[in-house]
Amino acid sequence: MRKIIQLLIYSFLTLIIAMPGNLIAQTDSSAKPEVKEAATYAPLIEFVSIQKNDNSVDLKTSVKAKINGTLTKLAGLKIEFTLGTDSTAKKLGEVITDSKGVAIFNCNPDQLTTDKEGKLNFKASFVGKDSIEAAEEMVAVKRARLEITPVKEDSLLTVKVKLIDLSTGTEKPIDSTALGVYVKRLFSALKLGEGTTDEAGEATIEVPNNLPGDDKGNITLLTRLEENETYGNLEASVVQQWGTPVSYELKELPRALWSSHPPIWMMVTFVVLMSAVWGHYLVIIIQLFRLRKEEPELEPD
Repeated sequence: MRKIIQLLIYSFLTLIIAMPGNLIAQTDSSAKPEVKEAATYAPLIEFVSIQKNDNSVDLKTSVKAKINGTLTKLAGLKIEFTLGTDSTAKKLGEVITDSKGVAIFNCNPDQLTTDKEGKLNFKASFVGKDSIEAAEEMVAVKRARLEITPVKEDSLLTVKVKLIDLSTGTEKPIDSTALGVYVKRLFSALKLGEGTTDEAGEATIEVPNNLPGDDKGNITLLTRLEENETYGNLEASVVQQWGTPVSYELKELPRALWSSHPPIWMMVTFVVLMSAVWGHYLVIIIQLFRLRKEEPELEPD
């Protein structure tokens, strides 16, 4: 009897210990369930202005955000561009970012007004959408223009570039500034050389005469001032028939050793040699079968 009582007590204690904690613990019915807040992301706006030689300005933004530890390009966001300070801000336009998170807006010369210091104050802003927070970025640059002039003397090809300050209302040359000259390629521009402006704001850079062009030999030459503290980015371009004509029309390649269509004599030679090699193998196999059939049968002892 005593052993039965001890066994019952031991079983009861074991059952209590094995019970889930939520059945033992007393729950508070008045406690509110926890609500997780939706994650928000702060976008990063990279904003630059590019002054063109036609006195227009390209405003370029690249919008990214760190999502789940990865820097992601944000597409489909509406970027608003304005000119001026907060008190005199004038809306220029809106652009939706593309699949690479890039939005480019071109300002016409009649849209541009400078402040008292001769500066252009641009702002790119995003008002926020879904889980993406609002953000803005500003750029202030002095008005300037970059010019490019092709010069051909006999067989020597050069371009003369000139940098002019327009912030005071009158044209003033800018000296001691490095400018790069490029040729436009399919994916990016190829740098040809670099020069420093003199007192007249001019520099001369030589251009090779064997550059590949289009089917008519046209090439697009560019000159750039990049990430200058005062003037930001400037660019000028000119199209010149200085290149070697290259046709981009798809044509069937001729028969050659280096093409996917080898010459007929090579194909014939290859077929004859391979036929001779595999023919020898075939003859050997046939002879082996004949020897096997002609092998005399051994009579049992």
